[in-house]
Amino acid sequence: MKTLLVDLGERSYPIVFGQRIVDEVGRLCNELKLGERAMVITNSTIGRHYFNELENSLTRYGFVVSLLEIPEGEEYKNIDTLKLIYDSLVNDCLDRGSFLVALGGGVIGDITGFAAATYLRGISYVQVPTSLLAQVDSSVGGKTGINHEKGKNLIGAFYQPRMVLIDVSTLDTLPEREYISGLAEVVKYGIIYDSELFDFVSNNAEKLLARDKSCLMSAVNRSCEIKASVVTKDEREAGLRAILNFGHTIGHAVENLTDYQQYLHGEAVSIGMAQAARISATMGYSTMRDSDKIISLLTRLKLPVELPSFSAESYLAAILHDKKVKDGRITFVLNNGIGAYSLVNITDLNSLLKACGLGG
Repeated sequence: MKTLLVDLGERSYPIVFGQRIVDEVGRLCNELKLGERAMVITNSTIGRHYFNELENSLTRYGFVVSLLEIPEGEEYKNIDTLKLIYDSLVNDCLDRGSFLVALGGGVIGDITGFAAATYLRGISYVQVPTSLLAQVDSSVGGKTGINHEKGKNLIGAFYQPRMVLIDVSTLDTLPEREYISGLAEVVKYGIIYDSELFDFVSNNAEKLLARDKSCLMSAVNRSCEIKASVVTKDEREAGLRAILNFGHTIGHAVENLTDYQQYLHGEAVSIGMAQAARISATMGYSTMRDSDKIISLLTRLKLPVELPSFSAESYLAAILHDKKVKDGRITFVLNNGIGAYSLVNITDLNSLLKACGLGG
């Protein structure tokens, strides 16, 4: 195993990497001196693969474990599912010394983290992400929340986990489409922060698509290093952390307009990154050659890059509900070539849409 520290003072926590290490959860939770009772929150698909091993690991170290399976899918990351979690916590009499374990992808991690942040004004939780997207992005950094019908993640809190345990072997059971979706976030880090990572993904695209463990460990580890570095400098997105939203403003609009039914999150982000690359080239922050390289890599990774057919007005309305919009302006993340970024305050949102080929 390898450990990376997210250094946030008293809120610091380890990210533990490895292969076939779900069995280590109990020992690590014991070392963290977490409370006696734990509730594992997952869905039936993930639970079928990993709950028994996780439960055995926890009970071996004296933890009393209960299980809650919630519905699967982004459309269930809502207040109704959150209430289901609260009801289960109350009915099982979990107290402030108890902790939650998020076993699953980004939806599980986000909603479990938010439940932990708000139940009894805050209890501990642990992330055990089983999707690539969650392993390289959403499980690290303490962003928790649920969706509102008007927009993604409009309700939430910054609340750090006590530990993130990343077992790349869990990706073996991930459906192909979900796995590929997660590759979009790895590409994102390369575009905005690390040209060497971008080149690594480009040079090893076929191996990554084949889930080569050595390549995966390198990609996941470097992605988490970047995420941890950014979060350490800007925990609550007052400035630098906004760069991690590259591709997300338009991506969230795509998800919202398609009712979270047509695209997985990484797929929507891929579309958003392709448009952001085009916007960056149009505004002179990069070249069309950079834009073409980005779009070519996303396409090689079997990710979508074209906007679904909605009107410019529909996209504008969806973007205006983005939580990053203030007084009709948005801080938009552009790529400076490949491996660097610019944060640009944009007041004319129509100019973004025109650069994407929308509107007159």
